[in-house]
Amino acid sequence: MIQFTNVSKKYDNGTHALKDINLTIDKGEFVFVVGSSGAGKSTFLKLMMREEVPSSGTIVVDDVDLTKIKKRDIPKFRRRLGIVFQDFRLIPTMTVFDNVAFAMRVIGTKEKKIRRRVPYVLSLMGLNDKARNYPKELSGGEQQRVALARALANNAEIIIADEPTGNVDPQMSYEIVDLLMRLNEAGTTVIMVTHEHSLVRCFDKRVIILDKGSVVSDGGALIREAATSHINAVNEISNEYVVPPEEDYSAYAGGSDSAESFETVEITEEFTVTGGDD
Repeated sequence: MIQFTNVSKKYDNGTHALKDINLTIDKGEFVFVVGSSGAGKSTFLKLMMREEVPSSGTIVVDDVDLTKIKKRDIPKFRRRLGIVFQDFRLIPTMTVFDNVAFAMRVIGTKEKKIRRRVPYVLSLMGLNDKARNYPKELSGGEQQRVALARALANNAEIIIADEPTGNVDPQMSYEIVDLLMRLNEAGTTVIMVTHEHSLVRCFDKRVIILDKGSVVSDGGALIREAATSHINAVNEISNEYVVPPEEDYSAYAGGSDSAESFETVEITEEFTVTGGDD
């Protein structure tokens, strides 16, 4: 699914962000990537999303060689990924429904399919009753769940979560990771970058530790510790994921003709992942 072979990345300013990285992430794995500020986590993600190219080595994601991919094919490749950022990146003038639907509209998905898919992914996130709300009317945890729903809108096989718990409280952090775990159990490959070692210890999954651009530990799952017992139980989310009946959900879309008047947008430009190498 994802393979880094002898990958190094050195920026023009002389910063050696990654040094000879060799690792494979199999389809259906859940992987934590941890490390302190400057360890190389952000560069690792940028390379995986083809935001940056390695100085040396090869990167293959879902059978696509990112060191050889043509620039015009990058937007199409990125549609295979569901990307969740720490700062949510929701569009404040759009409802929850339209924020999630936007990810489908930009690739030309028919409105009939959008009206079925969006309520489905909102139901997975426990947000059925928030479809008409705007981001400013939601809590931080709810906004992050909307971002997760948007990442799932196009049925991505790989979810890349960049510090998804950085702006929520500890209990909500646990719930966000629990949601990612449930998506992983359904077959989605999940790569989550975080600096929260205490949170990682709550989940018995593969951990890749980066330090000064090198992999210093890989594959050793961190065992749950007694210290995590204070965490409150998380409300269960039904595993019986049923697609809602095919109905006209246009009422959620902020207006009777907002869905029909929305123009298809073709993504042609590079996007930028903000933030430093942390």
